[in-house]
Amino acid sequence: VGVTGLAERITLDRILPNFFLKKNSRGVNYRIVVVFFILCVSILLVTRGNLVNLAGVYTFSFLTVMALFGIGNLLLKVKRKKLPRMEKAPVLSVLIAIAMVIAAFLGNMELNLTSFYVFIRYLIPALLIIVVMLNRARIIKWLIYVIEYLYRPFRRFVITSSKSLQNSLRKLNSHELVFFTRGDNVSILNRVMMYVEDNEETKRLKIVHIANAESNNDNLKKDIEVLDRAYPNIAIEFVEIEGQFGPTIIDRLSKEWNIPKNFMFIGSPGNKFPYHVSELGGVRLIM
Repeated sequence: VGVTGLAERITLDRILPNFFLKKNSRGVNYRIVVVFFILCVSILLVTRGNLVNLAGVYTFSFLTVMALFGIGNLLLKVKRKKLPRMEKAPVLSVLIAIAMVIAAFLGNMELNLTSFYVFIRYLIPALLIIVVMLNRARIIKWLIYVIEYLYRPFRRFVITSSKSLQNSLRKLNSHELVFFTRGDNVSILNRVMMYVEDNEETKRLKIVHIANAESNNDNLKKDIEVLDRAYPNIAIEFVEIEGQFGPTIIDRLSKEWNIPKNFMFIGSPGNKFPYHVSELGGVRLIM
């Protein structure tokens, strides 16, 4: 269950191919289960069933994840100081924990170098897949350029392949992003535009304001007009909706616009925000 949910989550975040989202009639992500089974069997064969080596591979994987948790905690402290937290860990404690994890990692390398090599043999391909998925729009553009450069000797093949890749790129860029604003000042909106331009493959953005009787969006509309001129590559659409911001309205808009919740963003909530971030159904925070 844990592996299936994790793989589905990172696939929805476009880190793994959409191939893994296929479900059977009972709603099971069977492709994730099958691929994970093949991965486990391959590790068993590579280690030749040696329990010490198998345990070593798991140990290195576990310690790597623990170190990433610590690094993520530090990033949240730097980027999201005001984010409400049920529990807080001092920076020194986190640094000590990361240092201890690194020490444990190095100690296990000393004890079982064979397991470390097996771990690296699986880590490198995994990282390559992630890098390719995160940069697939750029890779497709490079492929289009190379194919068009070689079009003369392979004209028919080049034209067909180029159109297919362009359609894939067009489909990839057709997704819309949604940012919920409280009437933020232009500096916060500019940070949102910079994030979309630098980190997202699609260049279509809905800026949504949940209005009430006391709302006055004249300045917000002027700011959006300025940003629209400053970022000509991003198509901005301003939408004003009456209501109260929360999980209910996020769920409704996600269904109405057919936009996944993980394509929706909010700014960093303050201490008076009535909901926990996890209650918003996967909405992302703009760093």
